[in-house]
Amino acid sequence: MGDAILGLLIPFAGTGLGAAMVFFLKKQMSSGLQKILTGFAAGVMVAASFWSLLQPALESSENMGKLSFLPASVGFLIGVGFLLLLDEITPHMHMNEQTEGPKSGLKRTTKLILAVTLHNIPEGMAVGVVYAGWLSGDVGVSRTAALALALGIAIQNFPEGAIVSMPLLAEGMPREKTFLYGVLSGVVEPIAALVTILAASAVIPVLPYLLAFAAGAMMYVVVEELIPEMSEGEHSNAGTIFFSLGFVLMMILDVALG
Repeated sequence: MGDAILGLLIPFAGTGLGAAMVFFLKKQMSSGLQKILTGFAAGVMVAASFWSLLQPALESSENMGKLSFLPASVGFLIGVGFLLLLDEITPHMHMNEQTEGPKSGLKRTTKLILAVTLHNIPEGMAVGVVYAGWLSGDVGVSRTAALALALGIAIQNFPEGAIVSMPLLAEGMPREKTFLYGVLSGVVEPIAALVTILAASAVIPVLPYLLAFAAGAMMYVVVEELIPEMSEGEHSNAGTIFFSLGFVLMMILDVALG
């Protein structure tokens, strides 16, 4: 269990390191750098959704024969629906949005932190469900495969931590306070992971559904948030290039360590 706890904290460390960029960068993050970071994060999440989550879900359902696709399909769609529901009921904004939204009177900084926190829920669930699969020994998930996902999410969280902290710094907030907000935006992740592990330990038979659920939630974040943000504004191939690099890096981590 100690290895699992350490694995849950690795992604949180990635968020903290990203938030610490406020001490090294200028007050404004350039559009090009934001596209690079967002594209890289999207690539990591897409690769992790398949190799770390959907593939184990499909493999663990092989005993269902021609219906082995069912848990992965159902879980994936429920995951997408869950994030869609959260997106509707939460005062939400895109991470690079600069103005107040029409649906909420919340301050921009508050909405920005809520947006990133929303992103971190499925990521925490993904790490938690993979570690639950490893601890159960029934889903074909190895310790190294779970570690690969935790490392991949940590890599993805590094730019996310910077993306939430740097705009707050540009608004004139002190560096120490922006760092704290960036770190706090990632606190929900190990909590979501731990809750998922505790819940999954009681419902081992539905772990394939939970793996696919996490994949669907992560893919929703990619399609709804990250891909539009890496393509917004003046045309640039940087987002696409770093999407590819993030995808390949996560694939290498998962296959080499899995």
